[in-house]
Amino acid sequence: MAIEPDELDQSGLELAAMLRHLRKQAGLSGVRLAARCNMSQSKISRIEGNRSRPSLLDVEQLLRGLDASPAVAAEVMALARIAQTEWQNGRTLRRKGIDKKQVQLAGLEASSTTFRYFLLSMITGLLATPEYVRASLAQAPPEQQEKAVAMKLGRQKVLFDRSKQFTFILTEQAVRYPLVPSDELAVQIERLASLSRQSNIRVGVIPAGVHFTSGALNTFTVYDETLATAELDLGAIVFRDSRDVQELILRFTRYEEHALFGEQAREFLSNWAEHCRR
Repeated sequence: MAIEPDELDQSGLELAAMLRHLRKQAGLSGVRLAARCNMSQSKISRIEGNRSRPSLLDVEQLLRGLDASPAVAAEVMALARIAQTEWQNGRTLRRKGIDKKQVQLAGLEASSTTFRYFLLSMITGLLATPEYVRASLAQAPPEQQEKAVAMKLGRQKVLFDRSKQFTFILTEQAVRYPLVPSDELAVQIERLASLSRQSNIRVGVIPAGVHFTSGALNTFTVYDETLATAELDLGAIVFRDSRDVQELILRFTRYEEHALFGEQAREFLSNWAEHCRR
């Protein structure tokens, strides 16, 4: 089934309205439904008001409490799975302000402990030098750029929290993407090598020419085992359905098998940095 971005934006509202309709149709108050589901009435109110996104388990509990028929339950669960996927339109994010996105990412980084990054075409902001960060924001509205640069660089402090574990896998194309002049790119590549020596950070590289059998690739990040994001030119997709998250973890594991880590990775990074200087 094809799902349009507009459907992703509306699915949360539709799910909330459907659950509210089913409760009223069953003649139940929020308090009575809460007692049946072992859930607080305030949580049900937030779900029905689309102020809180229910997990699939929450929706299953509500459907059992509502004695929903198998056909109705299947329809609601299908909508709930779509609602677990969120489309973040790039134009909307820019209109609201890049700083809002940085605050959101900082919140994810604060609440997560295990991070998996697959970087297909560019280096992520957490690993970037100030010059690289500034160049990555060159298309942003001028009045937002300096604040966004400062916020991106400020987020890098999370790398030094030893309670958190990071694995970054970068293709050679991502490492060598000429976003900045070659001498600045050499410094950027050396930063990757330096960070790879930190005990809680693994930096893996996949040299060009490595053969993949998994089809098309895309940049994505997995936070713990609860949420994942996939980056596109026009925006980002957020996945909360555990099946989607586990599928991306499985893909990441396969990419790890193709990646070089430790001294092998640093040898390639050193050669690429030296090539930039030449």
